[in-house]
Amino acid sequence: MNIRSFLRLVEIQTKAASMIPFALGTLYALYRFHSFDAGKFLLMLVSLLSFDMATTAINNYYDFKKAQRTHGYGYETHNPIVRHKLKEAVVVGVILILLVLAVGCGLLLVARTGLLVLALGGLSFMIGILYSFGPVPISRMPLGELFSGLFMGFVIIFISAYIHAGDALAVLSLDLQGGWVHFDLNLLEVLFLFGFSIPAVLCIANIMLANNICDVEEDIENRRYTLPVYIGKPNALLLFSTLYYASYADLVILLILGVHPLLLLLVLPTLIPLRRNLAKFAERQEKGATFILVVRNFMLLNGSRIVVLLMALLFRL
Repeated sequence: MNIRSFLRLVEIQTKAASMIPFALGTLYALYRFHSFDAGKFLLMLVSLLSFDMATTAINNYYDFKKAQRTHGYGYETHNPIVRHKLKEAVVVGVILILLVLAVGCGLLLVARTGLLVLALGGLSFMIGILYSFGPVPISRMPLGELFSGLFMGFVIIFISAYIHAGDALAVLSLDLQGGWVHFDLNLLEVLFLFGFSIPAVLCIANIMLANNICDVEEDIENRRYTLPVYIGKPNALLLFSTLYYASYADLVILLILGVHPLLLLLVLPTLIPLRRNLAKFAERQEKGATFILVVRNFMLLNGSRIVVLLMALLFRL
């Protein structure tokens, strides 16, 4: 396995779905709580990226092992294990190395933060594994969009903000003292953070939804009962567009509540190119031709939010 085949195996181009929420959570902590810890930042970065790559590799390996049809639908080119003629033992070895790296850095992060990160991180690890592995993986159920959106959107943003803000700002704490577990919650701050996460949650859910829309015929053939298989392409496309509009509505609400700076107004015009991409995808749903538009929409909306938050921090300084 060379670098190119490794990057294809882990689908490195899709890692923005975890790295952008990570950046958003970090900037949220800087903007709202004026707090940043470089050591915790690096530990979470390595753990998160390693685990994201591992789950993608597991998903490709599982599809390779469980495929009912090994030709047609672009199978020979879409699955990197087949395309690059990778040995199964090598793929399994890479997956194990990535998981060890993710767990190791994750435990170091827990040691520097507390039980809450262990609880949320452990739950995320479990969902990540079950997403691609097991008797009935989540990715083969109509729940993939929900789980991917919540865990890659909200949970990543929450943890990446929490490791900087921490208990000192009383956002949320979970401690073990003398055999007692102490749990404190600032409900308003958690609700604000959840509202801040909604555009990322919905856009990540849409990446999974678009992927499943493109694969409807192949999924039926391989007995993957995803959401578009259940509700049909027309309804799936309607849901797809609705989630984008809900993201922009959330941004306006955040602006009114004062969670976002006034510079947020600079994000709203991105709706124009996003709608053009949305129309193109509605006309043609193909992995090789239009799926990239969905990734661009994710980058367009959430990447612009990163720029706005950076500008707000600079201007405040």
